[in-house]
Parts: sequence; structure tokens; C-alpha cells
Amino acid sequence: MTPDGWRREKQDVHSRRASWLDYRSPAIYLLTLVTVDRQPLFGQLVGETIRLSPLGEQIAAEIERIPTYRDASSIEVYSFVVMPDHVHILLQVHDRLPKHLGSYIGWLKLQCSDHYNALSACPVLGEVPPSNTPSGPVLADVPARNILFAPEYHDRVLTHKGQLANMKNYILDNPRRLALKRANPDLFRFHRQTLVGGIACTTLGNIFLADYPQRAVLQCSRSLTPADIAALRDECLAEAANGTIYITAAISEGEKTIARTLREAGFPLIILLENGFPKPDDPHYKYFKPQGVYFEACAAGRLLLVEPSPALLDRPDIAAQVTTKAGDLPHTSKRYRFLALNALAAEIAGK
Repeated sequence: MTPDGWRREKQDVHSRRASWLDYRSPAIYLLTLVTVDRQPLFGQLVGETIRLSPLGEQIAAEIERIPTYRDASSIEVYSFVVMPDHVHILLQVHDRLPKHLGSYIGWLKLQCSDHYNALSACPVLGEVPPSNTPSGPVLADVPARNILFAPEYHDRVLTHKGQLANMKNYILDNPRRLALKRANPDLFRFHRQTLVGGIACTTLGNIFLADYPQRAVLQCSRSLTPADIAALRDECLAEAANGTIYITAAISEGEKTIARTLREAGFPLIILLENGFPKPDDPHYKYFKPQGVYFEACAAGRLLLVEPSPALLDRPDIAAQVTTKAGDLPHTSKRYRFLALNALAAEIAGK
């Protein structure tokens, strides 16, 4: 448990692995590799496309060669994108691999480092193996060299129907999202001690939504029926059309459903986050951006993400409201955090 208490402990984003998965087994993966110190070595953004550098072109060619690596014939590369300082690779393992998937990604990274050294004419630490073909030395036998990619990598395992098509679109859409972020830097910048309803929080997104006077809270009991949720959804849509901005933690299924409907209809939202943002000393803090539909809403100026401090959720009056609803819960429990966020959302909406 972290010192914040209520916050879930987080692994480094580039070393997360699914504990339930055997990484030699058939599955579909989205992999992300970043350069050391996020150096933009692979190209530059021109409009909404990436113009690859010579190194970027070689990295792209190397990714396409993954299925030719030793014992990698069951790996199929579906799609990939080479960005200035990172790559996304969508691949499928069709048959059980003899080694952990990470072994093949490690070999990819070493091959790419060889291209980097050759193009930059940097001195290599140690003697380069006489052959850099996939049938060359195993990882443990490769001498040290100047490293291109940062240690580890991030993976996401696709487990649900429809995810493959969505991820292909996500990969191909990366350059456009980068262009949006660069065109709207203030909408993707952290703001500390932002007053949201008079309460100081860390925010990302359109901070002007924090001062909007016509606010209401969106909360749904887990006991609501589908008909109840549909009726509340229609009510919220009507109020939003009249200028109300909804504040929600979007925790229950009803809250998620109505918040999604409001967002898809183009109405602004203020979302209180369960897990919060990376810490300032986190190496990925500088590059953080909301994912998926939240990114699009941020770029359009229709979203404010709010991280309340842990101390706010532990306030005696907030704790008393949770106790009234659910009894005496440990402050570190998921149930307590959810109810505390809802209590805080109601307080912000009422100020």
C-alpha cells in the first residue's frame, strides 16, 4: 500500500504483466516500447502524419521481421505505428511459444539497438556479434551496446470481442492524437491546487469547467433498475441541454452509462478519478494523457479530470457520510473510496 492509503499501489507502466497469463500461450497483445529518455529519434510529426527518419524506417522494417525470428513463426504482426519516441505493436500469438513473449521483444530491442548504433556511428561497447540474424546468439550471449529502447515494455492483453478492431484503429490514429495534443497543450497540462467547487484538487483538462456555476452531481444507486437509469439519463440529457454540467465519479454501471451518453451527446463533464494521476516524480508523469474517449473529450475542451487529495476523502464529515450509508468501512477499502468520492462529488456540485 502506498503512503496515500486509499490509492491502489501502481507498478511502473512499462513493467506491468498480467499475473494470470502464461506469456507463451496464444493471445493478442498490444505492446508499447519507448526510447531511452523519450528521445524523438524515429521521425517528426508533420500535420497529422509521422515522417519517419532513416532510423524510424529501419525500426518499422524490423517490427515486420518479428515472425522471422527464431521460434517466432506463430507470431503475426497485425498492425503497428512508429511514433517519434515510441512504438505500438499489435500482434497475435497463434500457437504456444517455446519462450516467454518477452524474449522475442528483447531480441527486437537488441536488433533495433544495432540499427541505432550503425546509423549514429556511436562506438559500441564490446564487440558486435558477427551476425545479427535471428539465428545468431541468444540474448545472454549478446555483448553490451548503446541502448535504444528503455528497459521493459508495456503490454495489454486483448480479451473481449471487438477489441481487435478498436486497437487497430487506436494504433493508426496515434499521429492524429499527437497533433491534437500539441495543438491544445493547455488541455493536457496538469494544474495543481485548482479550486473545483471551492475545493483544491489536481486537474487535467478544461479548467474553466471548474468555475462553471450551473453544476449538478450524477450518482446512481446500484439498486436502480434499467428503467430507473433510463429515466435518469433522459432527465440528465434535458438538464445538460439547458446548460448544466454534471460532476460524477462514474463508478456504478448507471453512472457510467449516463456519463457516456452525455459525453457522446457532446456535453461537458467533470470526472472525479478513483486512482488519480501519476506522481510528479514518476518518469511517465510528463507524458501522461487520458486514454480513448477521454482523450477526445479533453481535446474538444469538454472534460475536466479531477484528482482529490487523499486527505479530502479521509475528512471526518466525508467519513461520517460513508458510515451512514454503509457502516464503518476501512478507509483503504474500495467500497469506502467509492462512497467517499460520491460524497465529495455531491459537495463540489452543491457549492
